[in-house]
Amino acid sequence: MPGPPPFVRLASDPLRWRLLRELAHGDRRVRELVEAIGQPQNLVSYHLRKLRAAELVTARRSSFDGRDTYYHLDLRQCAKSLASAGNALHPGLATATAEGRRATSPVKVLFLCTGNSGRSPMAEALLRHRAGSAVEVSSAGSRPKPLHPDAVRALAEHGIALRHEPSHVDDLRRRRFHWVISLCDRVREVRPEFPGHPRVIHWSLPDPAREAEDTGETYPAFQRLAVELDRRIGYLIARFGEPNSQDEVKRA
Repeated sequence: MPGPPPFVRLASDPLRWRLLRELAHGDRRVRELVEAIGQPQNLVSYHLRKLRAAELVTARRSSFDGRDTYYHLDLRQCAKSLASAGNALHPGLATATAEGRRATSPVKVLFLCTGNSGRSPMAEALLRHRAGSAVEVSSAGSRPKPLHPDAVRALAEHGIALRHEPSHVDDLRRRRFHWVISLCDRVREVRPEFPGHPRVIHWSLPDPAREAEDTGETYPAFQRLAVELDRRIGYLIARFGEPNSQDEVKRA
């Protein structure tokens, strides 16, 4: 009689389950996971290695401080593992496709990065393309600069005409949002407080403008970023129906 599938064995450990739950809300550093879970760093690191070995969790050096590492939960791989576990129990089982619940009012989302020239305007456009009138989405940067042409090219492949005027985060800091999402490690360190207690999460994504190929081209990095953002945004939309994410945002 075969034992439980690998995902079931991994997730059945209480500490690993808590790590998975924490990482499901956004990318984290080890010290943040240690604080959230209340366990020693060596124990947390041990279980992170187990999750990385199973390819459920990935790691990337911080672009702000190279001594730090951000851990990211690969939700697509989790979905595959869950589907495999269900099939192992009975072939008639199927995982439900995650879909956001219908909102009673638009969900207000703000994406932040440093330049507001690539990552955050791309995320803004992708979310608006996917969710339409169900969201009010904005983006800003801590050091705004002109929109990168490769961002426009990359989204054109997704059928999106990207038009954007970069704005500074200080211009939006008095507005109220349901979700504030930082997309780079640098802006996370200077992200201001926003009124209304929004849900604040972090996606540790490298700057595609700095990810030049051997030929000097940055366009492939923007293409990869568009795919990564679209995948993450798909899972973000599924969370819009969670309790409190639709709390009324009062006008400032």
